[in-house]
Amino acid sequence: MFALVDGNNFYCSCERVFQPRLQGRPLVVLSNNDGCAIARSEEAKALGIAMGAPYFQIKHLEKTAGLTALSTNFTLYGDMSNRMMEVAALLGPEQEIYSIDECFIGLHGIAADTLTARAWRTHRQIAQWTGIPNCIGIGPTKTLAKLANHIAKTADRKPKPYPHILAKVCNFAAMNEQQKAYLFAKTAIGDVWGIGRRIARQLQTEGVCSIADFLQLNAATVRKRWSVVLETTWHELHGQPCLQLDNQPGPKQQIAFTRSFGQPVTSQAELASAITTFATRAAHKLRQQHSQTSQVVVFARTSPFRQGDTPYARTIVTPLLSPTNDTRAIVGAALVALQQLYRPHIRYCKAGVLLLGLTERYASQSAPQMELEWEAPLESTSQKARQQRLMTALDAMANRFGHGTVVLGPQLSANQQWPMRQARQSPCYTTRLSDIPLAIM
Repeated sequence: MFALVDGNNFYCSCERVFQPRLQGRPLVVLSNNDGCAIARSEEAKALGIAMGAPYFQIKHLEKTAGLTALSTNFTLYGDMSNRMMEVAALLGPEQEIYSIDECFIGLHGIAADTLTARAWRTHRQIAQWTGIPNCIGIGPTKTLAKLANHIAKTADRKPKPYPHILAKVCNFAAMNEQQKAYLFAKTAIGDVWGIGRRIARQLQTEGVCSIADFLQLNAATVRKRWSVVLETTWHELHGQPCLQLDNQPGPKQQIAFTRSFGQPVTSQAELASAITTFATRAAHKLRQQHSQTSQVVVFARTSPFRQGDTPYARTIVTPLLSPTNDTRAIVGAALVALQQLYRPHIRYCKAGVLLLGLTERYASQSAPQMELEWEAPLESTSQKARQQRLMTALDAMANRFGHGTVVLGPQLSANQQWPMRQARQSPCYTTRLSDIPLAIM
């Protein structure tokens, strides 16, 4: 058995924990540079605000409907996520963190007749200990657990089509076949985890509009006409587990750090400052998963929406002679690429650094090589050891005091104009001493 624990309207709920005045009011959280809505409260959805709606199109609702729009605060959301996941882990012996607001829990070995009560207890603990409203779905497969969570969430928000008794916690294991058939008939095929809009449209064209319709198909037909992946979904909906918990995900195959700028950047020094920052953060992520990179990719482009600007977009790949996770080597390669792609009088709106060709660090854990095509190899073992100690010290300072505590020279631009625009960001209530609320009004 599996459970899917999900924090409702997670970004908005995190903000409401520390700003109770926002309860019951329409609230949206905006994307980078306060561009568009990426999270909406139920009240905001009721106003017709769509996911991804540009802020300038909904700004008038602040005056006419009491809408509140806040900038993203990923530091707060990440910390609140960690707290929620720690409580959710009490539900069962295994946990797979699926996203910032969702996790699968393995319930193997837990008595079936206790699952519903156990889920309700965890639901109340998450709400009480973190303040995050949540829903829990339980099923014999991950797909059915995800579906049960969808039903629990929908039943909590709307009176139809699901019975309100399934709100907040929905357990397929506690239902008989007739009850499950009713829910399958009421659920659109597009609401199933893993079935995207394109496949849903194809199925609907064939008269497969609900889960009940889909389950009437033959597994071989599903595989032949669509894909093995959809056949896996078919088996999972029939209660046959095909997907297991991934409680120890492998290292990423590529690492990217990209950002849109708060305002257009034209200066090479400003662009170098941004690229150095992005490369530094990417290198930090690389060392966190104990990997090395053999290719550094840098891109920069103009906005496709800004009229009057000269359109420009270019990507440069800089190969390294030997894999490395040394920040200085990665930044050096990125700046070499920047020299090749930079053009004056171009209004850049976005740039980024990608690390490709990732491999594990040497088993000896000795310092990684850091030769570039234009750099002589280092032969001294003592030099390599010093380099590794330096990277360890940089990571320790970043983890304790935050990124930007120690920076490389190109980041010290005298007039940084590239950072994101986040004019409406709330305080970091749980991670910054000066932001801890003394009283919540």
